[in-house]
Amino acid sequence: MSTRIGLVGAGYIGGRHLESLSAHEEVRVVGVADLRADRADELAARVGARGYGAWEELLDTEELDALYVCVPPHGHGAVENAAIDLGLPLFIEKPLAADLATAERLAARIEDAELLTSVGYHWRYLDSGERARDLLAGAPARMVRAAWLDKAPRVDWWARQSQSGGQTVEQATHLFDVARFLVGEVTGGCAVGSRSPGGPGDILDVCTAVLRFDSGAIGSFSNSCLLPGGFRIGVELVAPGLGLWLTEHRLVITDADGDRSIDRQVDPIAAEDRAFVAAVRGEGNDVRVPYAEALRTHRLVTSVAAAAAGDGVVTLPNAPAAR
Repeated sequence: MSTRIGLVGAGYIGGRHLESLSAHEEVRVVGVADLRADRADELAARVGARGYGAWEELLDTEELDALYVCVPPHGHGAVENAAIDLGLPLFIEKPLAADLATAERLAARIEDAELLTSVGYHWRYLDSGERARDLLAGAPARMVRAAWLDKAPRVDWWARQSQSGGQTVEQATHLFDVARFLVGEVTGGCAVGSRSPGGPGDILDVCTAVLRFDSGAIGSFSNSCLLPGGFRIGVELVAPGLGLWLTEHRLVITDADGDRSIDRQVDPIAAEDRAFVAAVRGEGNDVRVPYAEALRTHRLVTSVAAAAAGDGVVTLPNAPAAR
């Protein structure tokens, strides 16, 4: 039997998931919804699905087994609530929302409903990331240096604070999630940010945070959207006798044997989609970032963003005490 999936959001990431899902013989994307009906129709036509100008029409018309929510950060909330009411398993693209309150409310409802969820922190599915974690098991990281130095995406909402949450929340969130995965939870720290003359929209276009982990490790995280393209995007880790540089495409290892580079062998978006579909079908559960886990990352990045725009102090609710 085919697993019938609806997709909300016909932008770039929605297209990536449509392409991935269409490679599965047991999956049918039956409907695509977007506020721009022309985009929904165009994306849906790639797989013989039906386009909708509103997600409400999609949910009212199609019988679905699961729903993908690939909307801009400010678009989260109502569509997830409707899916929860219907008991539909949810795949939700990061970030969970432009703010924290929306994500907290949805998390409570999802927990009460015991709903299957997966969130699109696809770096967790990198085979190179798993290799990094294996190496760090024998020599835990003591320092993290992460950077997302890039351009501002050419979509109107991205450079508007109220709609995207800013670059830390919308984009650099992958780095913070990988750091949590490889190093552990953050206990606190500080952050500063600034807007440049002529910078995009009303967001902070440069930001740096210095954080302490519960293991005692320290980390610095910097992001900027002032560049003409991707300049440096990845996570460096320093451990006793071991240095790692992890990007979305490769892992560079420096140890007593010298330097070596390992390219990823797995498409992480395809991997997270396979895992979610298998869980929906009851054929296994390799969902690595359910909503509750993604919420921990979202709490961290919204705290960093608030500190950078405010008093500089990164305070996390229920953070473990630093060692």
